Amino acid sequence: MPDYTPVDVSHLLSYIFYPRQDFTSPPANAFDLLVPVEPGVNVSCRFYIGEEHWPLILYFHGNGEVVSDYDHIAPLYNRKALNLVVSDYRGYGASGGSPTLGAISRDCHVIFKAVKEEISQRRLRGGLWVMGRSLGSISATELACRWKNKFRALIIESGFVSILPVMKHIGLSLQMDDVADRIMEEALAMVRNITLPTLIIHGEEDTLVPVEEARRFYDNLGSAEKKLLIIPGADHNDIMFAGMDQYFEAIQAFIASTLQT
Repeated sequence: MPDYTPVDVSHLLSYIFYPRQDFTSPPANAFDLLVPVEPGVNVSCRFYIGEEHWPLILYFHGNGEVVSDYDHIAPLYNRKALNLVVSDYRGYGASGGSPTLGAISRDCHVIFKAVKEEISQRRLRGGLWVMGRSLGSISATELACRWKNKFRALIIESGFVSILPVMKHIGLSLQMDDVADRIMEEALAMVRNITLPTLIIHGEEDTLVPVEEARRFYDNLGSAEKKLLIIPGADHNDIMFAGMDQYFEAIQAFIASTLQT
């Protein structure tokens, strides 16, 4: 795991995260799980379950989002016979605490174990995939690297290897080149250690996370089974709707291809 301490103690932290609280009740086919990540701090997850035998995606959302935003998106996954579990971060939704890069890198492991236990208790038997959108690619990468024998595959959407080039792209600089280089090398080492089948989806016109970041991720993956889908004309926040058919057909086909892995 990259050591993000220099970023987490810098003035940049307030520009990285955009948390908002939300206590919306889950819809009829969903339920919430509060995961204790440290004493007095819980992180909220929402399960959107269709059938117990469907594949299940553990999904880490993007910045500025909360789990209830997926009340209208999860049904799109369910219509493709996919179950979805969306995780918040500290300070987001009904979660306590405050977000840091170090926290989201550590908390995802605790969240994964709690989700896995819930899957077992509810006898959900379709297998487990991990997916990260944008900021969520940090958590998804962590899990794919550390728990490669527990997931069928990895999906990265609008993501990156390291957040630092993205910060630089939007005008935020750590102003410590040696630290930035070290974090990048640690992040690259994680990606190179991922051997799970991987699907990367990115918008061609992404103005927040340039498409070059998707190519960097793809080029450095240790997986022998990998696919990069660039959706023409899509930006960072309209990628799903700009190329909805491509987006879901790619995910559905990819999951089908990894069902036996």
